[in-house]
Amino acid sequence: MSLTGKASAGSAFPSTPRVSTGIYPRSVAKCLDTIGNRGFSVALLAGALCGLPMNVLASEVPTDAIAAAVADPTRPSTDLVRDANRKPAEVLAFTGIKPGDKVADYAAGTGYFTRLFSDIVGSNGHVYASVPSPLLQYQNIVKGITDIQNFVVSHPNVSINFGSALDAARYPEKLDMFWISQNYHDLKDPFMGPVDMVAFNRAVYTALKPGGLYIVLDHVAAPGSPPDVTDTLHRIEPAVVRREAEAAGFRFVSESMALANPDDSHTVGPFNAAIRGRTDQFVYKFRKPMKGDVRGALSLVQAGRAAPHR
Repeated sequence: MSLTGKASAGSAFPSTPRVSTGIYPRSVAKCLDTIGNRGFSVALLAGALCGLPMNVLASEVPTDAIAAAVADPTRPSTDLVRDANRKPAEVLAFTGIKPGDKVADYAAGTGYFTRLFSDIVGSNGHVYASVPSPLLQYQNIVKGITDIQNFVVSHPNVSINFGSALDAARYPEKLDMFWISQNYHDLKDPFMGPVDMVAFNRAVYTALKPGGLYIVLDHVAAPGSPPDVTDTLHRIEPAVVRREAEAAGFRFVSESMALANPDDSHTVGPFNAAIRGRTDQFVYKFRKPMKGDVRGALSLVQAGRAAPHR
């Protein structure tokens, strides 16, 4: 989709793009909603009045590559029915993914995002669908991997890598983006090890190019939740993710509230019929500092002194 709001041919998007209210505090989001999302020119005015930088608003509009991927007529019906809740155009616009990128889809699951990433990065990019071996005990994951394997046959820009939780986060080339969706919390649970989160986040850091992006999407846990909320409710406090990523040397960039749901009580898990598909979710964007970045160097020093996660 172009910044004029015109959808590309065959696109399922409306003629005026909905501008994300999702990377700044809820007070700003409320301000934008009050003014209304009525097209890009109005969005710029809304952003100015609500205190948002113009370049941030522009980056929230889906690119042509993202719009084309979401509108791809070959996408399976099982993916299409999930679009309403997963908001792929808005979420992927937030990430900044682009043609030519090398991307890891960690714990790729059914391949929903793997297929979208493949379309977006194109023939000059590559997508690594990463499968931590503990997940293979679940039949839906096994079926999902089979579907991805079938997809790979006609999409050579996708490959599947298996291994332990840490080994699955190692790649033959440096990445532009590392993506983990609704699975960061799982890494802390007994069935996954649990994983040494200090080692995991450092592995992600090593996997990325300088300037590479680390995207974490997960179900929100209530503030002050006990550590085992990752197992009992399959949720995690966003502050925990941020603390652990920054301890590995990453710099926090921004947050998207595209998947936020203020009506979520945070008292039941995402598989509960009352909230399934509509949980309050956060999307965090972190960046690996560029070489010569003084703040990045300081972060690395701090990371080296950080105590292991308990």
